Amino acid sequence: MSLPTRITDLIVKDIRFPTSLEKDGSDAMHKSPDYSLAYVTVKTDSEIEGRGMTFTVGRGTHIVCCAVEAFKKLVVGQKLADIFGDFGQFWQSICSEDQIRWLGPEKGVTHLATAAIVNALWDLWAKMEGKPLWKLLVDMEPEKLVSTIDFRYMEDALTKQEAIELLKSRQAGKADREAELKNTGFPAYTTSCGWLDYPDDKIRKLATEAISQGMERFKMKVGGDIEDDIRRAKIFRETIGYDRLWMVDANQKWEVQESIDWMKKLAPYKPLWIEEPTNPDDIMGHAAIAEALNPLGIAVATGEHCQNRVMFKQFLKAKAMQYCQIDACRVGGVNECIAIILMAAKYNIPVCPHAGGVGLCELVQHLSIFDYISVGCSLKNRTIEYADHLHEHMEAPVKIKNGCYVVPTVPGYLVGVKEEAIKQFEYPMGSEWQRMFADGTFEPDV
Repeated sequence: MSLPTRITDLIVKDIRFPTSLEKDGSDAMHKSPDYSLAYVTVKTDSEIEGRGMTFTVGRGTHIVCCAVEAFKKLVVGQKLADIFGDFGQFWQSICSEDQIRWLGPEKGVTHLATAAIVNALWDLWAKMEGKPLWKLLVDMEPEKLVSTIDFRYMEDALTKQEAIELLKSRQAGKADREAELKNTGFPAYTTSCGWLDYPDDKIRKLATEAISQGMERFKMKVGGDIEDDIRRAKIFRETIGYDRLWMVDANQKWEVQESIDWMKKLAPYKPLWIEEPTNPDDIMGHAAIAEALNPLGIAVATGEHCQNRVMFKQFLKAKAMQYCQIDACRVGGVNECIAIILMAAKYNIPVCPHAGGVGLCELVQHLSIFDYISVGCSLKNRTIEYADHLHEHMEAPVKIKNGCYVVPTVPGYLVGVKEEAIKQFEYPMGSEWQRMFADGTFEPDV
C-alpha cells in the first residue's frame, strides 16, 4: 500500500448513542446525557485514512460538526509532509485563522472542532508509521516531539528548551518503563459503578463485579443531595472497603464554600480527590478549596473542562489542582495535550486523564502511556478513568485486565468507529434513531 502525500477530503458525522435511557453518564449537572461524538475522517490520495473525534453529550453535536466544516478549506489540499514536518506551526495556523479565532480563541466549540481534526491527523500519522499513537510519540526524538507544540502564552511556565531538556532527562529507563507497562498495564479507575442516578442495588452489583475483575479504584458522582451522597458513600465503602481508592466528582455543581462544607461531611469516607467541585474556569476558587481540603487528605482534581494550555498553566502555578485531568478532545488535540503533560511534569503534578465518555478511553490511554514512558517517573499517583460503555462500537476497543489498561498494539490513535454503528447511530437518519423517533422514545431535535 502506497503512503499518502496529500489530504483530499475531510468528512464529519454526528453520531449519538441513547445513553440517557439507562441514566448512563448521569451526574449533578448532566441528568440525561446521550453520549455522542463529532466523528472526523481525513481522506488522502491513498487508502490510508485518519479518524478523529470530539466527545459531546447529545444536542449541540451538530454545532461542533458545523465548526469542523468551517475548518475544512484550511485542511483539504494540504501536503502531509508540510503538516507533519512542522505540526506546531500547522496547529497554530488553524487556531489563529483570523476570522474563526474570534469565536474562541482556542476554547469552546472551535477548539472542540480543532481537536477532532487534529486527532484524526495524528491517527493518520501513526497509521502511516505502522505504530499505535503512544509508540509514535515515545519513539520521537525530543526536538521533533517538542516541535509539534505551540508555546505561545505558556513560556512563563515552560519554555521550548526546558521541554527538550525534560524529555532528554527521562531518556534513561524508557525501555524498562515500556516493558513494564506491556507486562502490567496502566492503572485504571472506574466511574461506571457510580453514576448519580443509579439505584443502590445497581451500585452494589456493579462495584462487586468490578472488584471480581480486578478493579482497585472507583469514582462516585456527587452533588445532588448531601444526605443522599453520604448514604451512597457508605454503600460504596461497605462494598469496596477502605483498602481501595475512592474518588468523588461534583461536575462543577457547587459554590466555593459549599464545596468545602460538602466535602467535610464526606471526609470520613476517605475520598482521594474531589473532582470539578466548582466552575471549571474558577482558578482561585479551586485554589481556595484545595487549601481548605488538603489538610483533610482530600486533593482537588480538575481539567476535563479546562479549555486550553493557558488555563492549565494558571491552575498549575496557583496550586489549584493536585491531579491534572486532561481530556483528549476538550483542548486542541494531541499537540496541546503534550504541552500540558510537560507542564504538569515540571510542576510535579500527576496527569490522570478524563475518559468518561464514548471514544475517550480509546484516546487517552495513548497519552498516559506516553506520559509514563517518556515524561513521568512513577505510576504511584497515575491512573486513567474508565467507563465500560459503548466500546463494542469501536474498531480497536480498549482492553482492561486486572484493573489496568492493556497497552494497545493496533496502529493509529482512535483507529475508527465500526461502519455498522455509524449506520445505526448517525444522527438523525441512522436506523436506531429512526426507530426511536417512530415509537416515540425520542423526538428529533428542532
